[in-house]
Amino acid sequence: MADLFEDYRLGPGWDEMFGEPGMPRETYEALHATLQPLSSVELGIRAEVLARAFLDQGITFALKGIERPFPLDIVPRIIAADQWRVVEAGVSQRVRTLEAFLADIYGAGQVLADGVVPRRIVVTSAHFHREVAGVNPHNGVRIHVAGVDLVRDEQGTFRVLEDNVRVPSGVSYVMENRRAMAHVLPEVFAATRIQPVESYPGQLLRALRAAAPVGVSEPTVVVLTPGVHNSAYFEHALLAREMGVELVEGRDLVCVGNEVAMRTTAGEQRVDVIYRRIDDEFLDPVHFRADSVIGVAGLLNAARAGRVTIANAVGNGVADDKLLYTYVPELIRYYLDEEPILPNVETYRLEDPGVLEHVLDRLDQLVLKPVDGSGGAGIVIGSQASDEELSLLAEKVRHDPRGWIAQREVALSMVPTLVGNRLRARHVDLRPFAVNDGERVTVLPGGLTRVALPEGALVVNSSQGGGSKDTWVLAEAPVAAITAAGPPETPPVYPAPDEPTGASAAAGATGTSLPAPRSPDPGPDSGPVAVQQQQQQQSARLGGTPAC
Repeated sequence: MADLFEDYRLGPGWDEMFGEPGMPRETYEALHATLQPLSSVELGIRAEVLARAFLDQGITFALKGIERPFPLDIVPRIIAADQWRVVEAGVSQRVRTLEAFLADIYGAGQVLADGVVPRRIVVTSAHFHREVAGVNPHNGVRIHVAGVDLVRDEQGTFRVLEDNVRVPSGVSYVMENRRAMAHVLPEVFAATRIQPVESYPGQLLRALRAAAPVGVSEPTVVVLTPGVHNSAYFEHALLAREMGVELVEGRDLVCVGNEVAMRTTAGEQRVDVIYRRIDDEFLDPVHFRADSVIGVAGLLNAARAGRVTIANAVGNGVADDKLLYTYVPELIRYYLDEEPILPNVETYRLEDPGVLEHVLDRLDQLVLKPVDGSGGAGIVIGSQASDEELSLLAEKVRHDPRGWIAQREVALSMVPTLVGNRLRARHVDLRPFAVNDGERVTVLPGGLTRVALPEGALVVNSSQGGGSKDTWVLAEAPVAAITAAGPPETPPVYPAPDEPTGASAAAGATGTSLPAPRSPDPGPDSGPVAVQQQQQQQSARLGGTPAC
């Protein structure tokens, strides 16, 4: 019987299972001991059961026009408890910082007056909305849900790739992955203490209820979806069902006299908190796109009057602009008087002419990203681009330096992945999800691990052919608390053109777009509505609007 790990080679990235060839790390010993005796046929059967479970539940997405099950690899990713404590503390720190930043720039703007962030960075962001200046949620929370994308570099250090504080998606796959994996690898679950993830809907509901307008003790919470044609509709429906709240579309809501109500068979019912999964531009045709047929006219006025809470808040996108990302370490020091726990990936700002020329001379060694792109769209990995592609990229960057950032190519960490009938090393990233209820930021122990399935591929987004892995965070006795006193290193933002560049292998991948569920029957009136339901995601992938 052939060993599943036969011919397994350590790749260019930090291998999360093996410290040396054939020698699993301590966190992976139980999993390795379970997998090694299995034949490729046995593992293949389990993988088929896994795929069929997703297909039967409609957890599919369209890749190049073809519906297929959302790829879930049978080999989980495992994170030790002490490593997770660093992630947890670092993600919480960033959420608290970005909360303070959003309150500041939509309020007094002290951070701009103090010169910590140049005013032009904020006011030129496509996601800075003056319409929400002065709209203050009563419990101070604008980021109810955050998804912070992380990678592990060549030394295994977690680094932040980007922040997502608009409508981050993917948590439904975290929960569904866990349920499915429990059926196909029960022996590993029995031998391993894994922190659960099923508490997320309860945490989210508590945070949404805590954000209710003043004086409302029993708030009505709803999930607002663009509709069935949206690629994340499966997640919207799942979260509404798990929280026990209504899933509504814009046409189900009416706003009169700054009060929001949903139409029911028993008449109109007041709505107090809206967990919206519609992008800002489509949310309220009075203030944003006048042709939106999936939003609610007057919603922003109701929020300004304090009669309804919108979660996440409108205008959050300025805080996850990829150019603003380069300032987050400085913002942590400014607002929290702490050192960053999680370092950024080394990043260049291209508005400085000297830095721009430095980057243009090294395009073949760097990763270039549009600042408002998502889903992996628009990313150019210099080492894999042709001369023609690099020439076209240089032209675009010269034309709009504000619209791009450049990052060192990071050799993303690797985890064994079932490819054919053997296990092979593949690159991964991680999106932990955090919920802020105003009292504390809770990070779900797990997160969405995305894996680049083609050999050597570096972009992990599902829209680019990637899959996912269940992420197991091990439970063990508490260790010393993580503090801000010991960051892995200072977040490096290169200010000058003569500083060294990275030349590693892989590229960081961004993206927030999600696998689309099986396409439903469009129905008789799907024309303009369906177009807008899909449009916000399409525009996001093309570099326009936010991420999911």
